[in-house]
Amino acid sequence: MKASHEAATARTMVAGALCAAALGGCAVGPDYVAPDPNVPDMWAQEVSAGVAEGESHVQTWWTTLNDPMLDDIIARAAGGNFDLAEAFARIQEARALRGVATGERFPDVNGFGFYERNRVSETVFEQPPAPQSRTQNFQGGGFDATWEIDVWGRITRSIESTDAGLQASVEDYRDVLVVLYAEVATAYVDVRAFQARIEYSEANIVAQRDTLQLTEDRRRAELAPVLDVRQAELTLSETEAFLPLLRQGLMQSIHRVAVLLGEYPGALYDQLLAPAPIPGVPTAVSTGLPADLVRQRPDIRRAERELAAQTAQIGVATADLYPRFSLSGSFAFEGTSDLLDAGNLVWSWGPAFQWNLFDGGRVRNRIHVEEARTEQVLRRYEQTVLRALEEVENAVVAYREEQVRRDALERSVTAAAESVELVNTLYRTGLTDFQNVRDMEASLTLQQDAFAESQGRVVKNLIELYRALGGGWEPDPDELVREIEDQKNGEPVL
Repeated sequence: MKASHEAATARTMVAGALCAAALGGCAVGPDYVAPDPNVPDMWAQEVSAGVAEGESHVQTWWTTLNDPMLDDIIARAAGGNFDLAEAFARIQEARALRGVATGERFPDVNGFGFYERNRVSETVFEQPPAPQSRTQNFQGGGFDATWEIDVWGRITRSIESTDAGLQASVEDYRDVLVVLYAEVATAYVDVRAFQARIEYSEANIVAQRDTLQLTEDRRRAELAPVLDVRQAELTLSETEAFLPLLRQGLMQSIHRVAVLLGEYPGALYDQLLAPAPIPGVPTAVSTGLPADLVRQRPDIRRAERELAAQTAQIGVATADLYPRFSLSGSFAFEGTSDLLDAGNLVWSWGPAFQWNLFDGGRVRNRIHVEEARTEQVLRRYEQTVLRALEEVENAVVAYREEQVRRDALERSVTAAAESVELVNTLYRTGLTDFQNVRDMEASLTLQQDAFAESQGRVVKNLIELYRALGGGWEPDPDELVREIEDQKNGEPVL
């Protein structure tokens, strides 16, 4: 009869626990709804000068520059850059945190064991019923378990938050990738632009040395004053003094490329010291629409996932307003001898709940804290969208206007070169003074240097436009997550 009553009681407890578990789908707190940013239908800047609206193909934008060496360097950067490796480690951290949260769905089982040797006092030993010996051994071992029943969705919201956090870390990785590709390409263009500027400068030094020799010959022939020689020396010295700065910039740019690839600064000397042309720009660049930006910029996608993760934290905090249900039990053998004897078996199990009935408003204020944090993350997301739109608009303006400047400088270089030829002819025939020669040679040096610098800046502005559009990211972020899930050896998936 007693056994039947215990069995009935056990069935009642199990039924109650199962009913409570069935309520686990009821997660308190707000259900997340992704924000719908209000972005314009069209870009504010007039689309012209090689920039066209339409679908943008930005995933492999560097291939549009038609530079095989740049393609190779970009590929190597993805495999060696340490910032990218650090971003991948953050993905691993987020993945582990999600595993911690998911583990709360399962029972917490602990094993235990103990051994004690006790000696009772002589007074106790002499009192009936006296123990067989004043010294006794007491030992035991077993396990106990506790399982929280997620009635109010505290664990569910926690997993939801860590899931979004993992996705945010993936978008962070992709954002680092976007920035990395842009930095590598920019440094590479700097290398080629410095080489072009050095080439112009060295050619002008040769020409100005010839001019200096001409003034010295004319002075010896008493056809020109010493002032002409000194002015020629001044022009040549100014150009020669500028050349070391250009060489310094060249070496620093090469070092920058190497470090971005995760290599020693001098590792790329053999590849990059030989002069090569500045990469050309495509005839047309497609910017897409503002709405595309929200979908393809990793920093915007990361901000949205961070908002989802923070929203779930409101539910985690809200669950503390309600009782927390759990099942617990233990199974052990305890005794002074023959530990595994059936008579030494002890066990217990049953449901329990804990409810904080008064805490001075701490729980409700924690909820308010999470709500305020969510508001902050929402505003951060909106600001990220606005900043992204601004960057694209600015990049379009910079790319367009620099092309205009480059074309004007190209015309000025042509005019300056022709002027130098004409003024040299006039000077040789004695029809003009040397000041005009000096002015024209100095102007040619400045215009050629500005032209080469502008050629590089046009390409760098285009790179900045691609970066602002989110160029260089993998359009399927879930693919990287799946690769990470399948990873076994801990090596970065790049």
